[in-house]
Amino acid sequence: MERKKTALISVYEKKNVVNLARFLRDMGVEIISTGGTYKLLKEKGIDVINLSDYTGFPEILDGRVKTLHPKVFGGILALKENGAHMATLEEFGISKIDLVVVNLYPFERAYRMRRPEEELIELIDIGGVSLIRAAAKNYRECVVVTSPEQYDVLMEEMRERDGKVSLLTRMKFAREAFRLTSHYDRIIEGFFAGILGKKEEEKEFPGVLTLNFAKVMDLRYGENPHQRACLYREEGTGFSPILSAYQHHGKQLSFNNILDADAAFSLVLEFEEPCACIVKHHGPCGVGRADNILDAFRKAYLADPTSAFGGIIALNRTLTLEVANEITSSFFEVVIAPAYEEEALNTLKKKKNLRILEVPLDEYKKEHFYDMRKIRGGLLVQDADWEEDDPSMWEVVSDREPTRREWEALKFAWKVVKWVKSNAIVLAIQDRTLGIGGGQPSRVDAVELAIKKAHSQGHYTGGTALASDGFFPFRDSIDLAAEAGVTAVIEPGGSIRDREVIDAANEHDIALVFTKKRHFRH
Repeated sequence: MERKKTALISVYEKKNVVNLARFLRDMGVEIISTGGTYKLLKEKGIDVINLSDYTGFPEILDGRVKTLHPKVFGGILALKENGAHMATLEEFGISKIDLVVVNLYPFERAYRMRRPEEELIELIDIGGVSLIRAAAKNYRECVVVTSPEQYDVLMEEMRERDGKVSLLTRMKFAREAFRLTSHYDRIIEGFFAGILGKKEEEKEFPGVLTLNFAKVMDLRYGENPHQRACLYREEGTGFSPILSAYQHHGKQLSFNNILDADAAFSLVLEFEEPCACIVKHHGPCGVGRADNILDAFRKAYLADPTSAFGGIIALNRTLTLEVANEITSSFFEVVIAPAYEEEALNTLKKKKNLRILEVPLDEYKKEHFYDMRKIRGGLLVQDADWEEDDPSMWEVVSDREPTRREWEALKFAWKVVKWVKSNAIVLAIQDRTLGIGGGQPSRVDAVELAIKKAHSQGHYTGGTALASDGFFPFRDSIDLAAEAGVTAVIEPGGSIRDREVIDAANEHDIALVFTKKRHFRH
């Protein structure tokens, strides 16, 4: 006579569990259950055994210990073909457990909701993870089911195979089980890392870097139509503007849209005052700041309206109707802002293909994170270039001090240049960029490009400030800047020819500031 099968069901997410339990009972499977799951199944008239009655031991410590018992884990881990194992089960009255249906406390959901530390600690599942790992280890003899989405697959296969489950399905479920516990543990590790990060900056990179990403969605394609692509969320990390955004309107974001929107919004977060930025191909083409967001947008757009066509707009203030009217007079791919006036939103929605994103800035805070770059067979990891610079550390190395207006222009240009691909040059006045030269293999070429861009849009470059993300290796960039009318320059310094560069600045009566900090971006 074939032994009656036994299932252990203990779930936090109770979606469809009643249907599954009824099906199992109809198939002649005995069910053991715990706590809330037991109560629910009993209320629905399903014959079920309370785990405490089975083990002869009650739940203790306010439910912290429920399933951690030899009568449970012995039944899951015993091997039928091992005579000693089966003799042990018989000696201690342990039932062989053939199916474990478990899902975990919602630690991840609570963590994202920024629940208090004490509450999160209580949501760290111990028994559930242990059950899942034990059943997955013994997958040939114990089926492990960790998600309501797997119930239909399980039931269909048991119907077709007279109550049995194929080895392939068992292996797939086991793989999903270990993937789940790995993901769960990574979230918890991120929680503790966050606590430690608040109390003490990590001094060293971890010896083993474990990354945990959950798939958000498939994308239509990658950078180019022939490349497949999808978007993942890194779990256990802080605020992500794009992944936290609500899309009001427009087509699905593309791979390139996501990259550019993230770059644009990261730049405007550098500024406390109203700021607007327009990005194309991951680099800013215009940045403006003002007392109000309309003027900030106008300054950003008029910096380089040619390049702004088809770009991504980011604002750090509520988008008003006046701004919306200006945006709809041209073509843009994406607009991203912390809030929208209702009339502004309705106006923007008239643009059929404009993607409108709202980012909850109340969730934003500057915090340490790693910048990672994939290479073939490896990963480069560095601290993100995210900390604010301290102007008190800067040094005026020229004979002439910058004027008040030049200081304002230099500080503005320096904030922008760190977001431009190296070699990077930004030509600006105190509230807007005039020309941006980025991605050039030669620094003097970047200077020439920034000047050319400014002149091509009819900007007067006399009395402007110039920022460079790296030092000048020769005086030629200073000479070129002087010809364009630049009167103040800011750069890291550190070249073996710094003296030559300083002398050139003094010859042209240019105020030169060394920041002693580089902002390369590759």
